[in-house]
Amino acid sequence: MSPQLALLVNPAARGGRTLRLLEPVARRLRAGGAELSVIVGDDSADALERACTAVSERPDALVAFGGDGLVHLAVQAVAGTDVPLGIIPAGTGDDIAAALGVPAKDPLAAARAVLRMKTRLVDAARIRAGTSEELFAGVACCGFDSRVNERANGLTWPPGMARYLVATARELRAFKPIPFRITYDETDVVEREAMLVAVANTTSYGAGMRVCPDARPDDGLLDVVLLNALSTGEFVRVFPSVYRGSHVRHPAVSVRRVRSVRVEAPEVVAYADGERIGETPLHCEVRPRALRVIV
Repeated sequence: MSPQLALLVNPAARGGRTLRLLEPVARRLRAGGAELSVIVGDDSADALERACTAVSERPDALVAFGGDGLVHLAVQAVAGTDVPLGIIPAGTGDDIAAALGVPAKDPLAAARAVLRMKTRLVDAARIRAGTSEELFAGVACCGFDSRVNERANGLTWPPGMARYLVATARELRAFKPIPFRITYDETDVVEREAMLVAVANTTSYGAGMRVCPDARPDDGLLDVVLLNALSTGEFVRVFPSVYRGSHVRHPAVSVRRVRSVRVEAPEVVAYADGERIGETPLHCEVRPRALRVIV
């Protein structure tokens, strides 16, 4: 029987270059026997509404064709249902796809994986920050990294990941450690100045930064990484090690595994899966086996 697939597309991914991949990906899916409906929203709210409508019609899968931001949107539509989430990575970072074993650099290989319809159950996390409440599949962050995101989102040039490098350099010149209050599993409270807090369901964010290298998306727990206050020079020295995941051996880094965490800090915005959620305080809680994903 031919799989019925709803293909959710982000036309802005990779500065619009993703649209050039849409035709060969759609052709590959149809050649594999899939019946395809393509969903393109006018904006993120419209795309989410269309995705939820598609899921209510019970396709065999909702397939996100884009980057982590589109996967984040698709998660809102499929979580708690039995409609699987497929991912065809076509964004800048694609960290969630990589963490789940989806071919992150080959959209046609990812399309072939979708056609096989092999699924697994993984966790999600619910995040509340300010007036927003959403789910995320990858990593939530607040502190230095989220402030870099804020700066990058205010830049119109350069394009792609270069914008984040510029934002990082500018934030380094201005950043000062932030006083955090962190409550692990509603009982254990830690207060200290720190550079950042990351709450992870999967290992990486920011196009391969392995901020929580041992995080597993199916263990029913969230990994919380706390980077204590460092001088700018020491932070610059340690930062590259995040791409190897070896930063967790630095004495300023601690990692805790929890079911829930509350993070309080003054004037800090939280991001999850690269998407702006809202100002702290934020509360994250694991939702075990909330997502069925095609791998």
